Amino acid sequence: MSNTALLERPATRAVPSLRPLNPPREAAPAPAAPTPIAAPAPSALPPGAEARGFALYVGIDEQKAAASGVSLGVLVDALRRTLAELAPAAQTHATVALSPVGSGGRDVDVVRLALHEPGATARAKPEPDEEDVAGGGVVVDISRKRVLIDGESAAFTFKEFELLQYLVLREGRTIERAELVSSLWRNATDDDAPGERTIDVHVRRLRAKLGRYEDIVRTVRGVGYRFDRHADVVIRYGHGAPSPDRF
Repeated sequence: MSNTALLERPATRAVPSLRPLNPPREAAPAPAAPTPIAAPAPSALPPGAEARGFALYVGIDEQKAAASGVSLGVLVDALRRTLAELAPAAQTHATVALSPVGSGGRDVDVVRLALHEPGATARAKPEPDEEDVAGGGVVVDISRKRVLIDGESAAFTFKEFELLQYLVLREGRTIERAELVSSLWRNATDDDAPGERTIDVHVRRLRAKLGRYEDIVRTVRGVGYRFDRHADVVIRYGHGAPSPDRF
């Protein structure tokens, strides 16, 4: 029942309240000032590093969300709205973590492994697979950030691996050059970010290191690049399935 409704009732009827809900001539209390959040102590960061954001891993599946009357999409939207109110300048990116059915374990731990959070994957310490030690073809090991060609580790740069990984995780979809620039160089300044045509140079270097398997990265003329399922390629996702962009 609203305060207005209580005040508009006829005087002959008593209001069932122990005290006035809106005492007359009493100023409303001033809202409490937000508690300032202290920045992390310098000793908490490695020398020469700065904090640029954070990751919040949320462990909940659609069934548990539905039991609470929401969905994963609703939760993401609510968190984004809250963040926009608290820090309008913040940039956000959300992705969904996939895991094999019946994998067990705490939801949040499964999420951390599926999204390849460094601390979680380091503790898992997976053993090398037989195909990683010997054998032909290409092994793209997402969890360990490496590429094996005919059983030998390829000397990919960090950005070359990122480029191949971006295409692999979006198998079958043609990725435009502009998307590759905005996604792989999203933290670069305008001066440091490459032009769309510079992506062609990175792809040529990537293909040169793939050698006789260079055609696993396909060129879609006038559009961009694509990775399709290939008999000579094995993709290893570690303990989880790939985590596609969904939100």
